[in-house]
Amino acid sequence: MAREIIFYKNYFIDFYIAQNIKVQEKIEYAFKLIRTVESVPEKFLKHIKSTDGLYEIRIKYRSDIFRIFCCFDEGRIVILFNAFQKKTQKTPKKEIEKGLKLKQEYFQNKKGDKS
Repeated sequence: MAREIIFYKNYFIDFYIAQNIKVQEKIEYAFKLIRTVESVPEKFLKHIKSTDGLYEIRIKYRSDIFRIFCCFDEGRIVILFNAFQKKTQKTPKKEIEKGLKLKQEYFQNKKGDKS
């Protein structure tokens, strides 16, 4: 059963366009796994502890590490939020907070669409 990937606003698109072709290919590979593999390895998709349903898509190219925040909606839909290049061991708190804020905004907007 396939998953669908949706971009929330332009946060991810802007990040993606700024990357070189090799990084873009790595991102596409991770997306292919997320779309098609039932149980995606944690190496590529991991729940962020102490967050309510925020996940990170993990991309590594050479010594560069990238993260794309996302969440699931209705089980089979993956919503992409902000993305960044990781420079330190720990994921920056401000990036996690931004991801959580965008997730909250997404669900509020979605609720608003239905009324």
